[in-house]
Amino acid sequence: MLLIKKGRVINPATGVNDVLDVLIEDGIVTVMERDIKRPDCRVIDASGCFVMPGFIDLHVHLRTPGQEYKEDMVSGTKAAAKGGVTTVVAMPNTKPVVGTAETVNWIKNKAKEDALVNVCVVGCITKDMAGKELSDIEAMIDAGICALSEDGKSVMDSGLYRKAMKIAAKRGIPVLAHCEDINLVEGGVMNLDENSKRLGLQGISNAVEDIIAARDILIAKETGAKLHLCHCSTKLSAEMIRKAVSDGVDVSGEVCPHHFTLTSDDIKTNDSAYKMNPPLRGREDKEALIAGLKNNIFNIISTDHAPHSAEEKAKPMEEAPFGIVGLETSAALTYTELVDKGIISISDMVMKMSTNPAGVLGIDKGDISPGHVADIVIFDPQAEYTIDKESFVSKGKNTPFDGRRVKGRVEVTVVGGKVVYERGEFV
Repeated sequence: MLLIKKGRVINPATGVNDVLDVLIEDGIVTVMERDIKRPDCRVIDASGCFVMPGFIDLHVHLRTPGQEYKEDMVSGTKAAAKGGVTTVVAMPNTKPVVGTAETVNWIKNKAKEDALVNVCVVGCITKDMAGKELSDIEAMIDAGICALSEDGKSVMDSGLYRKAMKIAAKRGIPVLAHCEDINLVEGGVMNLDENSKRLGLQGISNAVEDIIAARDILIAKETGAKLHLCHCSTKLSAEMIRKAVSDGVDVSGEVCPHHFTLTSDDIKTNDSAYKMNPPLRGREDKEALIAGLKNNIFNIISTDHAPHSAEEKAKPMEEAPFGIVGLETSAALTYTELVDKGIISISDMVMKMSTNPAGVLGIDKGDISPGHVADIVIFDPQAEYTIDKESFVSKGKNTPFDGRRVKGRVEVTVVGGKVVYERGEFV
């Protein structure tokens, strides 16, 4: 048994925002009230901290199977635990891709053996992610995938994509969409603007994202599929989601911390730490993303955690892969940039990082009221420190936030009632 005492419990699912004790027995929250006395329990003092539902990251690349030199099940889920993420949604662009029930089962078994946190598996939409024919979607759903995605690319064949959305709608699983018209990228490596011209680098226009986002929303409206737009980065994406929701389309959108924190103005040199897809946009787009988060047009914050080796990221932007790691920095960046600045409340942060992601997946998480599984994060909002990429437990150190001062630190992470991370140590 575990007793968390004197923390401020933030549980938006039930509207709780109060200093309470939380008793956990057999992996379940059983009592939540003031001054619980149970001498037979292990006690964690959470004074001065927030006690919240564990974060659920809808957009994580664990790189397993096949790319374990970038990340593996142990290192990736340790990074999640350190960042307060108790459930990761693992994207399918692995080697081999997650396109069969056999691969789904392999990853689930690997997670049972090695993962410190819950791992949900996403299946790819087309065979080998080649965009030519559908994967065995029904078999993967039967094997337990939580969603469909072609993450890392878009299914450019709209007719094929519509067939997949029809299956997803029928079987009740969401489609997680990476919106990128590959025919418009033209070798771009950063946002198309004055900064790309200054650096002499090929730019990526907003239209690359916006065209596919519009198409995907229209197909979701026709098929009735639940659509989630990943890593939204443009002003127009906010407007399209707002309009679609008002029209009754089942669509949601996520923003990543790097997109609401940085712009292309922050790219001073040809530095691949700033190379991510979609790219860091201009100031107007960043302001629209922040406004969208404030006004709940964007109701999810995810990371697009995409680790690469140091050798790969040491190359110039023209040659390096796209990607940034985020599991260990997302909570602090969100608190620093959004909550501490008064843009959203701490309850909003929990909604966007836990309660709402659980709703997209349709899983019984994001709620730590009595009777629910004890996936919990204890977060110290007063802790101030400097991000040090060399302290990351992820194999990937590819971040533009190295050396950035932030406020707010995960102190303890509890998964299924068990402490898996506590103040710098893994249990």
